[in-house]
Amino acid sequence: MGWPSLLALKCFWEGKLLITPVMPTYARVDVAFERGEGVYLFDTNGKRYLDFGSGIAVNALGHCHPHLVQALQAQAATLWHTSNMYNVPGQQKLAERLVANTFADSVFFANSGAEAVECGLKMIRKYHADDGHPERYRVIACNNAFHGRTMATIAAGGQEKHLAGFAPATDGFDHVAFGNLNEMRAAITPETAAILVEPIQGEGGVRPASKEYLKGLRDIADEFGLLLFYDEVQCGMGRTGKLFAYQWGDAAPDIMAVAKGLGGGFPVGACLATENVAKALTAGSHGSTFGGNPLAMAAANAVMDVMEDPDFMEGVDAIADLLWRRLRALTKDHPKVIDEVRGAGLMIGLKCVVENTVLRAKLHEQGLLTVGAADNILRLLPPLIIDEANVGEALAMIDAACVAIEKEQS
Repeated sequence: MGWPSLLALKCFWEGKLLITPVMPTYARVDVAFERGEGVYLFDTNGKRYLDFGSGIAVNALGHCHPHLVQALQAQAATLWHTSNMYNVPGQQKLAERLVANTFADSVFFANSGAEAVECGLKMIRKYHADDGHPERYRVIACNNAFHGRTMATIAAGGQEKHLAGFAPATDGFDHVAFGNLNEMRAAITPETAAILVEPIQGEGGVRPASKEYLKGLRDIADEFGLLLFYDEVQCGMGRTGKLFAYQWGDAAPDIMAVAKGLGGGFPVGACLATENVAKALTAGSHGSTFGGNPLAMAAANAVMDVMEDPDFMEGVDAIADLLWRRLRALTKDHPKVIDEVRGAGLMIGLKCVVENTVLRAKLHEQGLLTVGAADNILRLLPPLIIDEANVGEALAMIDAACVAIEKEQS
């Protein structure tokens, strides 16, 4: 008798509900992958998939990138963990690189995007408390935002589907329409401390903020003495053709959360801040057991080795332009399946006419992996290393999936 049968018998005997050993918190697609190579994944049956999901924008350099593999193998054979009680040279190196390439003066390393956002939220409160205004603790965020799965970050996101069952929501967050400066200004009170926004909403439907909107937020923050906090967990690390999405305009934040592509597949997050804000977090005010460990730093520094090359970002911009042009042409050919293409760079949303789950399933059958989002969007988040042949392969599969759906409609 196999283990599942023993488990079922045990549950029956003890009068318990049958539950899987892994908590059922995910609506998983019934496929398991055993290896990856570049832009492809191979399942346990040997089928090859073109990965246009990248682990939800995580595998920015694809799977098993040789430089990342070499860096991790070398570090794994040397040192894994020491604790932040001691200096970690990789942290110093990565922090200096992030500071040199952004608005920031200092960096805190965590393990995930949610932790990076949490660090920023704590920094906001501590900054105003040190400034003699502890009453300023509220953060204005945007409707349909996504900032993580912790108690504070689901409250910051404000979406009912994430808050359901977890009442009362963590206090301290107000919400306004994304892209509406008038609502943002009207929501400010004497208790307001900061503005939190994704330059491109990911889970909320791949909605890019305009340069004018971000500049308006910067002006409002400066006028009212607020901190401007960008969540670039999904849209950062080259996803738009620049290292960070905010760099397409001239509205730098005071704080920024980064993760996903930063480790190229290894768990690592970072919270970046200007000096006047970062100095609020002193020894003992924040910390992490695993944050910034030598393995994570080796991976992230290897990612930076690749992304700091100007030719790399130029390549991302060029291939994104090709993908966009071909997607727009394809959309015109299949108006009953796809309505529009939205997003920026290689963070693309297909606004579906049919249910996005229908198109996603058809693409899965074709061998193309994608990711759903709100507003009936299907996300394309390919590795930043895709080439023209990969674009052609993906477009052929999207076209075939659309044709199949149209035949079923007729």
